[in-house]
Amino acid sequence: MTQTGIKTLRDSAAMRWIALLLLALAMFCSYVFMDILSPIKDLMQETRGWDSASFGRMQGAEVFLNVYVFFLIFAGIILDKMGVRFTAVLSGAVMLVGGLIKFYAVSDAFVGTSLEQWFTNNLNWNGELPVIGAILPFCDGMPASAKLAACGFMLFGCGCEMAGITVSRGIVKWFKGRETALAMGSEMALARLGVATCMIFSPYFAKLGGEIHVDNAVKFGVVLLCIALIMFITYFFMDKKLDSQTGEAEEKDDPFKISDLGKIFTSLGFWLVALLCVLYYSAIFPFQKYAVNMLQCNLTLNPAQEGTFWAGSSVTIVQYIIMLLVAVCAFASNFSKKKGIKVGLMVLAACALIVYCYMGYMRGTAETIFAVFPLLAVAITPILGNYVDHKGKAASMLMLGSILLVICHLTFAFVLPAFKGNAVGGTIVAYVTILVLGASFSLVPAALWPSVPKLVDEKIIGSAYAAIFWIQNIGLGLFPALIGIVLNNTNEPGKAAHELNYTWALVMLAALGIAALLISIYLRVVDKKKGYGLEEPNIKD
Repeated sequence: MTQTGIKTLRDSAAMRWIALLLLALAMFCSYVFMDILSPIKDLMQETRGWDSASFGRMQGAEVFLNVYVFFLIFAGIILDKMGVRFTAVLSGAVMLVGGLIKFYAVSDAFVGTSLEQWFTNNLNWNGELPVIGAILPFCDGMPASAKLAACGFMLFGCGCEMAGITVSRGIVKWFKGRETALAMGSEMALARLGVATCMIFSPYFAKLGGEIHVDNAVKFGVVLLCIALIMFITYFFMDKKLDSQTGEAEEKDDPFKISDLGKIFTSLGFWLVALLCVLYYSAIFPFQKYAVNMLQCNLTLNPAQEGTFWAGSSVTIVQYIIMLLVAVCAFASNFSKKKGIKVGLMVLAACALIVYCYMGYMRGTAETIFAVFPLLAVAITPILGNYVDHKGKAASMLMLGSILLVICHLTFAFVLPAFKGNAVGGTIVAYVTILVLGASFSLVPAALWPSVPKLVDEKIIGSAYAAIFWIQNIGLGLFPALIGIVLNNTNEPGKAAHELNYTWALVMLAALGIAALLISIYLRVVDKKKGYGLEEPNIKD
């Protein structure tokens, strides 16, 4: 309530969730573009000459400026100084510019230009340097298109990570003292549908018309980045209206001080959360970039015969509609107060999921199989967020998520290859493991991110999120390149894109999960000693 007793937008549940929807849709679009080339890694190798190492370096370039030029720290300062709405629009614009550069890099228009010649002759750094060689976004032998795409992806990454911390801050602003964990979990659940959308439509557009044009897939992503910017602009006016009602100023009265970062970096709880983030997310996001190719190498796929419904373009639209039905019913079931309707929605979601999986098997494509990744997360993330809001146990949930992460990567490494030659058995193992991995992934936004305000003062929460994202981005930049290097070193040179051995790369990711488990156990012990309240509910009775 305001001092005059008039309700603000924030006091209206409908307005709070509309604000959340705008932010979630913007992040949905950014998630699509983030992995737009992941499901067509094989096509990038065939049409642009990107081997695993080049592909990995380009993907890892997304976070290069954020980490090594400290842009994420500056983004946090901008957020604390300029406020949510300014930073949201800025991040949307930066993402779009980066996306346009990446689109030009993979387009036919770039081929044969003087710019292509320049990139071919320059930025040929030694890629064999230990550790540093994996960090660099460019190296000798990298195609010019991959180098320019890396430049665009760096700029996109600046905008995307700035958007990430801004959205987190915006949710805290609109939901503090209310359904914070539920809101954060719901935002991530909806945004992660972008992963499934990317997996389904990136190959669709790349192969549209019967010819391979990888730039069409990126063009689709750029259109979505335009939509993301529109969402942020709409949120700008909504947030401005809220501040006019509450009398709050976007800019802070107290300027940012370097000593503020000192308060963050001297907190043991902060460091444990940051380490948990970098370990956990490094085992997820880099994996997403290779997951489709990993399935292509470990599954026996029977592509549909030409001329049938399963090989046509219409099946893509039908399957995506069914996927949305799964997501909408599963998500809506969390908010239904009538038991009959809740159960009915869950049953409908389960039936639609089975139909979706059957269609993926009949189509015989790895990208449609991996697209199931976020669907279980959409169903359970709001449940987990609501549980943390009312019951707590955030630290315990992080332990469970780490255990599931380890099991999934070891299953991909050793169990899935054993089903090679068994199309039905391998597909079932893949679907179950991917769904469980998605469920594991949902534990982090529901349990960890809402815990950050318990560790730092509200004044510097934007900088705290930025610092965690910065540390997290070190892993996100390093491990895509490391996976590519491991693949190149554990496979014969020139090996076909569909015949790579992923065992050691997956073992490396499982090791990250084990380390995350150890950190989460220690975090629970420290929380009990220091009383951070991570195991306590967000909403007090």
